[in-house]
Order: sequence, then structure tokens, then C-alpha cells
Amino acid sequence: MLKQIALKIDVDTYRGTREGVPRLVEVLQRHQAQASFFFSLGADHSGRAIKNVFRSGFVSKARRISAYQHYGFKTALYGTLLPAPNIGDKCTDTLRAVQDAGFEVGIHANDRFCWQDKVTGKGEKWTQREMDKAVARFTEIFGSAPKSYAAAGWQTNRYGLRHTQHLGFAYSSDTRGTHPYLPTWDAEIIACPQLPTTLPTLDELIGRDGVTVENVAQNLLAMTQEPCATGHVFTLRAELEGGLWLPVFEELLKGWQAQGYELVSLHHYLQGFKVAELPRHEVKFSAVEGSIGTLATQA
Repeated sequence: MLKQIALKIDVDTYRGTREGVPRLVEVLQRHQAQASFFFSLGADHSGRAIKNVFRSGFVSKARRISAYQHYGFKTALYGTLLPAPNIGDKCTDTLRAVQDAGFEVGIHANDRFCWQDKVTGKGEKWTQREMDKAVARFTEIFGSAPKSYAAAGWQTNRYGLRHTQHLGFAYSSDTRGTHPYLPTWDAEIIACPQLPTTLPTLDELIGRDGVTVENVAQNLLAMTQEPCATGHVFTLRAELEGGLWLPVFEELLKGWQAQGYELVSLHHYLQGFKVAELPRHEVKFSAVEGSIGTLATQA
């Protein structure tokens, strides 16, 4: 029985990097918990998400979680009415401080909005170019090549999965699922382990079926009361749990530790498995309750 919860922190925006990341580092250190931070390293074009208002469910989810309060006025305009700040350039010291504090760091995206919005319809050259930009910027900032990757918004394609293998990543976390596996795409085996997110995110739960900010932690803790053989991966966002929902995250940390879980990085979590013995699963796109559109999932 692997009684571990691996904490995966996606950092999407300039504001999330500048404000949310230091708060999360402080809380994790205070509770002696580990985690993996996955950074967006290029321009923050979050304002371009305005066109998503035409996507089914976008407006209702934004209202349900009070998105404007989390992301702020400026973030909603970056890349449209306001210049897009380059996160890697403006937040270099913040990024390095995370690694200096002993946390695992990896890649989320070069341009998070661009990747999440376009990757499923793009080909090999575009996909590799976006990933290579992120790798080059990461290496410049941290002084060594990245060893892990987590695709923005759980969006990827055949070429993205294939390139995680070519880049020599120890693992990637691009999908939703139930346990670690080796991904396949149309029967093509990708020799880079997938560590899928296994638990629902706070923004998928809040505002649905009577779940509120006040009781969401108890709902999640009920899901982990009985441990599963392969542990869990929980994804949080620097913009949400590093902001207004920080007290909820701290309640979860206390609750999981009280349940006897070790809170670890994804790198540490992977050590509990023999990669050569991981099962193979096809990657498919499926709807996930509380999310918008379809996400890459473990079939």
C-alpha cells in the first residue's frame, strides 16, 4: 500500500508566479510537505482567454468559482489591452527560490494559453517547437535541463507525448487517471511514464452538488479516507490555492497528514513504482466532471 499523495502545483500566470508561489512555498515548509512546481516560462497571454466565453460551460464555471477574484483585472487583460509580461524574465528570482528551497521544479508550458488553446489541433513541428522553447528557457533559468513535464490544462497530442520521450524526461503528468502507466497513442508506446492526476481539483468541485469553499476540503478528505494501493496525485494552481483558497489547501495538508499520508513530490512518488512493470494505457480525450471541454485521460 503506497500511502502517499503527490502534490502537483501548476503555475499558469505572472500573478500566480509572483504572488501565489511564495505563499505555497511557505505553507508547504511550515507543514513539512513536499511538492512539484510546474512553471509557465514565457509570455502570459491570459487575456486572450476572453474568446472562450463562446465555449460551452466557460461562463458558468467562471461564475461558479469567482474566477475574476482569483486572477485579477490585469491578468484578464494581458496579451490584449495590456502587454503580456514574460514570466521567465520578470520572475527569475522567484523561480530559482523554489528550487533553492528544496522543491522539485519542472515545465508547465512556454506560453500556457497558447498551448492549452491550440495543441490538440497542431502538428509535430509546432508541438516540438513550443516544448523546446520551454526547455531552453528552463535550462537558462535553473542551469540544468528539466526532468519533468506537466502539460497545461491536461491538453496534449501524439507529438507532445512522443517528445517527452525524446527529451529524456523521467516522467510527465499530462493526463487524468487512476494510477501511473506508460501511455500509448494508436498503439504507439511512449517510453515516458505518465503520473496522472487522480483526485478532482478544487475548482471542479466547488459550486457543484452542494460543495462550497467552506466544505470542499472535507469532501476531498472523504475521498482519501480509505487509501488506494497506488496513492494519489492532487493538482492545485498557484492562482487558486496560492491565493484566496490558501486556507482550504492548508486544511487539506493537515487533514491528509492526520489520515497518515506522506505528502511528496511527483519525483518521490515515482520511486514507489518499477517503470518497466507499469501497465500500458491508451490516452484518450474525455469529459471530466466540473471541467470544460475534454481532457487527456487514461483510457
